[in-house]
Amino acid sequence: MRAPRDTCRGACHHSLDMTEGLQDPLRHNTWATKELLTFCGDLPPDQLQATATGTYGTILSTLQHIIGAESRYRYRLSGMKPGWPREPEETADVGELSRMAAELGGFWEELATGPFDPDRTIDAAERDTGRKFEVKAGILVAQVLNHGNEHRAQIYTILTTIGVEPPDLDGWMYGLATGRFRFTDGLPPE
Repeated sequence: MRAPRDTCRGACHHSLDMTEGLQDPLRHNTWATKELLTFCGDLPPDQLQATATGTYGTILSTLQHIIGAESRYRYRLSGMKPGWPREPEETADVGELSRMAAELGGFWEELATGPFDPDRTIDAAERDTGRKFEVKAGILVAQVLNHGNEHRAQIYTILTTIGVEPPDLDGWMYGLATGRFRFTDGLPPE
């Protein structure tokens, strides 16, 4: 789908606080992951185990990784650990991954609608190496969005490689699905 023309042309000035500006990006990320999990939940097991060159791994392992990483980003931002019986990377049930994603979506919604200091410094350590680092909260949110998009795109690559048409989950489709974007000329979307 082609992007609509920007009618502001750089001259519009809108007042909103930081968290209002996070709402659409975080909601899109949650929506896109939910829609992809729903789509993949209907795939047969052999397709869930499909992979392609240049991707993270299988469709299932990539879905597990998306949810696992978001859980760790949430922990770094809030100190909240999930109460799940096992880690996403150990969960082969796409329905269970969907429930985990829904819980994470609730957190991202709270983050997007509550007070948020993007300059707050967070001390953390890499999961695999234990290497310590500090990061600003706003960078963690940027990573959440980038990480989800990157790995969903890898799943798209795998799906198209095995001859399965993936769902359209870009920002325009999110806008159409939520009523935040619409065509005004009466023509259907391209």
